[in-house]
Amino acid sequence: MSKIQSAENFVKERYLGTIRKDANISHYEHLTAVVTRLKNLGVTDEDTLAAAWLQDIIDYTNTSFDELDQRFGSSVAVLVLSMSKDKSLPKSIQEEQYVKQLKESTLDAKLIKLCDISSSIKNLKNSPLSRTRKIKEMKKKLYYLNVIKPDLIKNKDQIPGIAGFVNGVNEVITSYGLRPVVFQ
Repeated sequence: MSKIQSAENFVKERYLGTIRKDANISHYEHLTAVVTRLKNLGVTDEDTLAAAWLQDIIDYTNTSFDELDQRFGSSVAVLVLSMSKDKSLPKSIQEEQYVKQLKESTLDAKLIKLCDISSSIKNLKNSPLSRTRKIKEMKKKLYYLNVIKPDLIKNKDQIPGIAGFVNGVNEVITSYGLRPVVFQ
């Protein structure tokens, strides 16, 4: 079994029956959309695709870095950790640290995050949350997008699909009165 299939199966097991707070879909459906988006960008690297399946697992389950390292190898575990919040820190510092991690993360991590943001914003549009709550969640996702944007812009010629995802995000957010992300 491939590392990607193992990661998908692991996610199915760990998230069994859980629904995301910000949308009325399962974690598995969201992660499927993230991985599909990455593949649409032309990403074929096994570690990157496995990490995309596992991106939220440290944040939302009792899975540890060491367990990921043991099951999927250091490359995948480090990639997942770079997209995870340090829950041992106070909330205010946790967010600061997370933004710093995103800024310093690899292009692979930023591509996963872009696909995560794209999927999350699309799901928010159809979410049962109030309009005010949706806008608040969208603003948070846009903040993260702006953090990773410089590296995405640098690589938009090598990975042309990046601009399409940003345009898709802009389509949704502008319908909520938010300013579009300038991507040039």
